[in-house]
Amino acid sequence: MKELLSHLRGAIVATLVLVIACCVVYPLVVYAVAQVTFPHKANGSLITAQDGTVQGSELLGQNFTETKYFHPRPSAAGNGYDAANSSGSNLGPTSQKLNDALKERIAAYRSENDLKETDTVPADAVTSSGSGLDPHISLRNAELQTPRIAKARNLNVDKVRELIQQNTDSASLGFLGEPGVNVMKLNLALDSL
Repeated sequence: MKELLSHLRGAIVATLVLVIACCVVYPLVVYAVAQVTFPHKANGSLITAQDGTVQGSELLGQNFTETKYFHPRPSAAGNGYDAANSSGSNLGPTSQKLNDALKERIAAYRSENDLKETDTVPADAVTSSGSGLDPHISLRNAELQTPRIAKARNLNVDKVRELIQQNTDSASLGFLGEPGVNVMKLNLALDSL
């Protein structure tokens, strides 16, 4: 009995030490290091307006549907851009539902951007990302939307292109992936003109 109590006491002490180390000390250290080394990213990369109100995050896509805004990638996350339901559509290349949705999206994209039936449409304009929350579109997608934005806002096309360049993120580490245009930052830059 004495040996059993000794083992039980050792197990309880080891459990308490691990709980304190893993559930209290480690998270506090990680939080403190993140707040000191990169606080903007650690706090969600939030974009705030001049008056201090949060406009959104650099890391999460948001739905813009008005003609005067650049439109993001479609989202399969919950009810559209719902971070609590981040996911892809889980539809494969043989899915009729996916093929029908793509045909509708391609037709809508061509229509809203005054493209010809023969003009190619960038894949990111009609397909959602794996998370459904991707905040970026391709440079080609942005370029095809530029005339619509310039017309809707009564701006020079070159001014809109300049804003696209200012809100384009380069490839990760300079060589991973393609440059992408952050739709949230670009639309806020348009609004600030």
